[in-house]
Amino acid sequence: MEKQMSTKVENQVEALMKETSAWTTGHFLLSSGLHSDQYMQCQRVMQYPEYGLTLARLLMQKVSDAGLAPTVIVGPALGAVHWEVYCAIAANQIAGKTGMDQIRAVFAEKVEDGVFAIRRGVEIKAGEKVMVVEDVTTTGGSAKKVVQLLENMGADVIAVGAIIDRSGGVAQFGRPFISLLELQLETYTADACPLCKAGGKAVKPGSSVLTK
Repeated sequence: MEKQMSTKVENQVEALMKETSAWTTGHFLLSSGLHSDQYMQCQRVMQYPEYGLTLARLLMQKVSDAGLAPTVIVGPALGAVHWEVYCAIAANQIAGKTGMDQIRAVFAEKVEDGVFAIRRGVEIKAGEKVMVVEDVTTTGGSAKKVVQLLENMGADVIAVGAIIDRSGGVAQFGRPFISLLELQLETYTADACPLCKAGGKAVKPGSSVLTK
């Protein structure tokens, strides 16, 4: 039964990604520095609140079922700047929290190359139970940096979550990692990329219009 439910969720996620053209093909330079012929542009899903909340409810229900209860959801900007809000809304709906007792939504922003910070008057208190969320995990580099930031602030980072784990289960964070869809997609270093060797030029997603 659990496997059937998991398959149903995976099919639902894949259908939403393809319906919104969020699952794209081409020649891409990922944030990890790797190249790939496939890219998950989740902002194409996030622009539709109904769809974003659908994915968030699916993820946060898995978090709740795992017995995890964060008080703050943190997402690295810009990729998760909408996603962490959707996840917090879903978590509050599941837990029945309102008012000042709500699970909060916070984004961590890059203040310089590779360095994240939480700013704009938002505070994370020592001991707060925090979950870090991102849209797509390839190597998990950004999420790991945010986890480290939060730990340095004294927070208790209890889990990491993603819509899609395209690391094929390789990404590890030293705590529960919960995703909705696990994919094993080819990635290449620049010097080993067959698309580059064929004369193609990698496009950094977000810098141009993507096509299916």
